[in-house]
Amino acid sequence: MDDASSHGPQGRDQQNDPHADKGSQRLAAIRGEIDTVDQELLRLFNRRAELSVEVGRIKATEPGIIFKPMREREVLDGLAARNPGPLPEEHLRAIWREILSSSRALQRPQNVAYLGPEGTFSYFAGVEYLGHAASFHPCGDIAQIFEEVCSGQCELGVVPLENSLQGTVGVSFDLFLKYEVFIQAELFSRISHCLLSNAPSLAAVRTVYSHPQPLAQCGGWLRTRLPGAALIPVESTAAAAQRAAGQPDAAAIGHGKLADMLGLGVLARRIEDEAGNWTRFVIIGPTSAQPPRGAEPRPTPGGHNGADKTSLLFTLPDKAGSLSTVLDLLAGHEINMRKLESRPLRGQCWRYVFFADVESNLENPCYAALLEQLRNVCTSFRILGSYPTGPQLDRMSLSGDDASDEEGI
Repeated sequence: MDDASSHGPQGRDQQNDPHADKGSQRLAAIRGEIDTVDQELLRLFNRRAELSVEVGRIKATEPGIIFKPMREREVLDGLAARNPGPLPEEHLRAIWREILSSSRALQRPQNVAYLGPEGTFSYFAGVEYLGHAASFHPCGDIAQIFEEVCSGQCELGVVPLENSLQGTVGVSFDLFLKYEVFIQAELFSRISHCLLSNAPSLAAVRTVYSHPQPLAQCGGWLRTRLPGAALIPVESTAAAAQRAAGQPDAAAIGHGKLADMLGLGVLARRIEDEAGNWTRFVIIGPTSAQPPRGAEPRPTPGGHNGADKTSLLFTLPDKAGSLSTVLDLLAGHEINMRKLESRPLRGQCWRYVFFADVESNLENPCYAALLEQLRNVCTSFRILGSYPTGPQLDRMSLSGDDASDEEGI
């Protein structure tokens, strides 16, 4: 039988329309050109993979980790500076993060510990920054992440450090005192909540599961839209989604991508009461991210010189002016302090340890004298890591998906 669209006046008009004919021809030509470009990209990607494998062979006997955040930032910034468009910069960076992830995996398999189970905000933050080629290992709590990195079971760990609404994740700071690990990199992940369910509508939802933090952050929305629903706290947003998946009248609050993972629908997006919710994560490893002396990274097109932030952990003598001395030393070298927080020193009543972020690479040899002065005025002093300022990864800006929360962790 003939296609119905070929009959009647409209069908005849389409058949005889020279513009439609030319449009179809041009579309076919564009598709052919895209196929040609794809074949060339495939060839180039495989050539790049061959080079990565060769790098892996050369480095097979060298100690250290494969992840080189300063080198990767240099690559991304260089590509962004030379990008003529129309490919948006955020798309370019997302594409190349996956390419770099593949390159690392080809050099050596990379195990990454994170606060599980799969589907938590920590998991999605790690995947978005380190790429899908890494092997992600779920941990039951943050302490286990530190243990597995320190013992060498995992090469890297994804650790939530602070949230823009809830403040610091205290346990993470405390664990830096216990474990000899170093900050390799940081990233900021936007936290945005979705209501996930197999229920046909909000009216059918009787129970809402989530981690206590998302339940609190969405409290106003829940009271307005689901006033009669029971709110049940569970250990993680991923566990909440798993529970909701098995109950026709239940919902979970969590990352939007959990819906795809578990076959759930999204009844509502961006249900958090306050916008501007971000979690700062750090990538930890067993060694410093700084290159050996004499191998400092080259300046990038953006003017960076490798690391541009340093995190410090120090204790002070119990006397007047000791903290002021540290601050004066940093100010004297025109070093800006971005964060300063005290935490109780475990096992020593009314003693405190200080965590600080400064805007400088204190592991640069030019600061050797300053470090010596700081060690002299502190009772203990440790550099947790010097690393590039992290990107703000906002999945909504790429695809319209809701990005993440605090459990945001």
